Amino acid sequence: MLSRVAENIYWMARYIERAENIARLLNVNTNLLLDLPKSANVGWLPIIEILSSEQLFNEQYDTPDERNVLRFIISDQKNSGSIVSSLNFARENARTIRDIIPRESWERINDLFLLAKGNAQSGIARKHRYDYLSAVILGAQTITGQLAGTMLHDVGYDFLRMGRNLERTDMTTRIIDVRSGDLLEQEHEALTPYENIQWMSVLKSLTAYQMYRRSVQTRVSRPYVLKFILKDRNFPRAVFHTLGEVEACLANLPRNKEIKKQLGEIQQFVLDADPAILKQIELHKFIDELQVKLIQFNSAIADTYFKTPT
Repeated sequence: MLSRVAENIYWMARYIERAENIARLLNVNTNLLLDLPKSANVGWLPIIEILSSEQLFNEQYDTPDERNVLRFIISDQKNSGSIVSSLNFARENARTIRDIIPRESWERINDLFLLAKGNAQSGIARKHRYDYLSAVILGAQTITGQLAGTMLHDVGYDFLRMGRNLERTDMTTRIIDVRSGDLLEQEHEALTPYENIQWMSVLKSLTAYQMYRRSVQTRVSRPYVLKFILKDRNFPRAVFHTLGEVEACLANLPRNKEIKKQLGEIQQFVLDADPAILKQIELHKFIDELQVKLIQFNSAIADTYFKTPT
């Protein structure tokens, strides 16, 4: 397979997953603000922080209020990480590989981009926000399922799975870092009764609440949630599971010795973390280190498989 084609498949999958994850975040944050007292002062800034877009946002908007943040994250074309921008990038990558992916999948990606762009204003308004975001989520899931059921499970599909799971890993770590620190770690005694709501929001941001209750079978609390999201081997959005999926893809690819070794070190780093002692400062440091390792790993993938030898 040409390196250009592999790269297009990889990034198409990442951008589709990114759009879905952002839509989930916005839905959960909308509901969270209804459940917490005003003294929590959560607001919409944490969403900007999760996406590491503070500088770009501040250059374009005066205040991080609900409308500005939603416009920036849903439809702002200057924001390469917005839902509309992500789906546009996914469409452009898919357009160049229409002979590799099923035609129906290309059409669905194109349709989802047009839907997200054409109805972006309804996502900003509260009245229709849930319907808009749910349509994006369902559209992305449909594309993922369609590709799984109709695309050849060859090397190209390995790059697709690898891109999707690395994007999940990245977003999961961002959600843990910001979502776990934006409320109760500011130590407001009046908010203590709402701690379980905070950690439920972390789980719901990953659509993990039901599976957590089924797997862990105990109340929602920080150590158990962190252990589940970081180390569970069976939940599709847990960090260790997504890294395992990447490992399975690499097993089918050539020139994989060094990159598999690098991935193994990341997996061991996750397994060695003790959720019981990861207080917020320690957790932030742990996530920062993990993010650096993921960035380095993504660069290693590009160097190994996407760059044309000179």
